[in-house]
Amino acid sequence: MTREEKYVMMTQTPVEKLVCRLAVPTITSMLISAMYNMADTYFVGQIGTSATAGVGISFSLMAIIQALGFFFGHGSGNYISRQLGAKNVDEAAKMAATGAVSSWLGGALVCVVGLLTLKPLALLLGATETVLPYAMDYLRFILMGAPWMCCSLTLNNLLRLQGSAFYGMIGITSGAILNVGLDPLFIFVFHMGVGGAALATMLSQMVSCIILFIQCRRGGNVPVRLRNFSPKLKNYREIFRGGLPSLFRQGLNSVSTIVLNQCAGAFGDSAIAAMSVVNRVSMFASSAVIGFGQGFQPVCGFNYGAKLYSRVRRAFWFCVRFATLFMLGVAVCGFVFAPQVIALFRRDDPEVIRIGSLALRILCISFPLTGWVILSNMMLQTMGKAMKASVLAVSRQGVFLILFLLLLIPVLGILGLQMAQPVADVVTFLVAIPLTSSVLRELRESEALPAAVPGAEVEIPEPEPIEL
Repeated sequence: MTREEKYVMMTQTPVEKLVCRLAVPTITSMLISAMYNMADTYFVGQIGTSATAGVGISFSLMAIIQALGFFFGHGSGNYISRQLGAKNVDEAAKMAATGAVSSWLGGALVCVVGLLTLKPLALLLGATETVLPYAMDYLRFILMGAPWMCCSLTLNNLLRLQGSAFYGMIGITSGAILNVGLDPLFIFVFHMGVGGAALATMLSQMVSCIILFIQCRRGGNVPVRLRNFSPKLKNYREIFRGGLPSLFRQGLNSVSTIVLNQCAGAFGDSAIAAMSVVNRVSMFASSAVIGFGQGFQPVCGFNYGAKLYSRVRRAFWFCVRFATLFMLGVAVCGFVFAPQVIALFRRDDPEVIRIGSLALRILCISFPLTGWVILSNMMLQTMGKAMKASVLAVSRQGVFLILFLLLLIPVLGILGLQMAQPVADVVTFLVAIPLTSSVLRELRESEALPAAVPGAEVEIPEPEPIEL
């Protein structure tokens, strides 16, 4: 498909059909990405509760690495999407190289700093004395893979936001299949334990990164070429504008996970392991909605750049309806089968099952609200509404989760630990309503203006300014 054919497809195909077409590979990619952590949790769970807890506390570091990858990927990808909608291919090519190279360098910095401070880092993340050896074994290889993990996330988002999610899916799927195959080999055959699970993840991320780099040169996508690397203030300003919400969201997610692990540690290793399993299950459940939203984002970016505002609104409401109904179904299944789900990971520890089952059931109550929150954040971010998107991004798994952990646990004990996330979800939903409604109203009012002609040169609406 040529770039011109892709432009016509993105701006003229009925949005419902287009979103579904683009969402199939992004949903697949998200579900498979969630399998990276799910696979490690499952296989390590056969070693013991402390080993499961060690992997669980390491996920907060992986959230930091993901924050960098999403920051550069969403920041550069959203800009590229708008530029392609306006047919400015040269600017898009410079941003693709700048985002990818910067992401790899950012991951390398995390690797060096993390390896030099490995033990203090593990303790900071919430490791107890019994969990510490497992956490250090796991973190060591995860840190070595940080540059590849960052870069693969960025490249996947560059492809996705150009409407080429299928090519991204190939890279993500290849790595995930490799990871699932290597986990039992390294853990049980080579007797590497927890470190083997992390090594499998590291090698899988490297393979994914290489495949994704190759895919950027196919299908009419903007290729990533080192000669186009342009580390100018203007480019980084655009990356901050489009990527700051992701950095806030993932960064605060890491901080809140650290706080969660520290709070859970007061109730023992079983509590850390149980909440870790619940978080993995929740991430897997919501990954389908995130994937559907990622199918919406290139539609939003292309059509917003082309000033086809009615298509943006129609696509958004279509996605919200789907996400709400889907999460309602997931909530019912999760509530009914919570003990069986938790037992998949630690069937021989009744305490983990008891704590995790109640936590999952309470969390299921707020599941149907998350579709509106996730899709609102994605739309605001793709349109360059940096301040509104950032406020929403820091709310759910950041500010509100930390706040309610600190407020509820002293009053309710372990029940407060289990209730903090769903309460944060409800409050975030209430915050998202006015933020998103004001933007939808602006789009509706803009539809009264003369419409852009697909294929014509257009001026991209100036995103909200943001101070660096």
